[in-house]
Amino acid sequence: MAEYLSLHPDNPQPRMLAKAAQVLREGGLIAFPTDSCYSLACHLGDKEALDRLRAIRGVDDRHHMTLMCRDLSQIAHFARVDNAQYRLLKTVTPGSYVFILEGTKELPRRVMHPKRKTIGLRVPDHLGALALLEEFGEPLLTATLQLHGDEAPLTEGWEIQDRLDDQLELILDGGHCGTEPTTVIDLTSGAPELVRAGRGALAPFGL
Repeated sequence: MAEYLSLHPDNPQPRMLAKAAQVLREGGLIAFPTDSCYSLACHLGDKEALDRLRAIRGVDDRHHMTLMCRDLSQIAHFARVDNAQYRLLKTVTPGSYVFILEGTKELPRRVMHPKRKTIGLRVPDHLGALALLEEFGEPLLTATLQLHGDEAPLTEGWEIQDRLDDQLELILDGGHCGTEPTTVIDLTSGAPELVRAGRGALAPFGL
């Protein structure tokens, strides 16, 4: 049974963030709010937690996971980013975007696309998510909380509890945060390529 905590949207409570970070360090799975839907999250280095996350989502290892970072310096540590890409990222982060980039050797192979060796990376524009990243002290491996067969992501804490109470260790209820997922942009070929249109505007990429 998942522990259920109500996170204040404007002033996230430190004790709740500390509890969520503890659960993640101990190999747990959590649900938490972002600027674009709720997400599932686990520790980057925990294989069992990753396998559980993929099972909940109903995806295999070819589905791009997202490494959620608190700033661009973390992104540059885990992905190969050239000067032009960095300037582009700087103009649109934090925001509701996921960028597909080539991973570095700092990433476990199991979290990257098996053939392309790529991963999604993003910096959220959400006080609660950023506060959790700050408390945890490292990036989170995440995926949009949309269950297999559903047409839209789960968007209410009580709904997440109702559907996933026995599969998660903790739910951070930050209130309604919408059903529109992130915009996904592939930057691996040089020019930005649209993978999925979502909440993030396309104009900055000329798309």
